[in-house]
Amino acid sequence: METRDTVFIALFAAIMAALAVFPPITLPVVGVPITAQSLGAMLAGGVLGATRGGLSIILFLLLVAIGLPLLPGGRGGFGVFLGPTGGYLIGWIFTAFVVGFLVERFWHQLSYINAFLASVAGGIVVLYAIGIPWSAFVAQISVWAAFVGSLPFFIGDIVKCLIAAAVIVIVKKSYPIITPRKRQAATTE
Repeated sequence: METRDTVFIALFAAIMAALAVFPPITLPVVGVPITAQSLGAMLAGGVLGATRGGLSIILFLLLVAIGLPLLPGGRGGFGVFLGPTGGYLIGWIFTAFVVGFLVERFWHQLSYINAFLASVAGGIVVLYAIGIPWSAFVAQISVWAAFVGSLPFFIGDIVKCLIAAAVIVIVKKSYPIITPRKRQAATTE
């Protein structure tokens, strides 16, 4: 790993921490807050690529696990992974990886629509597939009840995907962080 990669990974971990400044809105039933940090996971993958994006989220979550108050409301510590949001927190790693993988895969034909679809795949489909069952398990409710309880998040997550897609495309055009080596590998797979 190059120094540049390490800097980008640390930078996006810091961006995730900064996104905690936006106050969370907690919905009843499942007790999972609406935060801006899922946008950070989409951006990490879309801007850095699958590997570096996933590593930046892992670094961020390690900092949370050791107790730094980097989640909305000043939460931190290993206990947050055992609560109803734990699945979503772990899901951010997979969100970054999937968004990054898809952006790398379609780098040469990357458009706003493709970036949006990549953000939806990672930031909604994958994240909900991990977060909803975990919330159901912890809250001791059915997966269906957890799914219905998560529906209010959907509109906000679509807005986050729209924002992520715009940022991903702008960064690709102005300062592509995914290296030419990775672009070549992405198109030959």
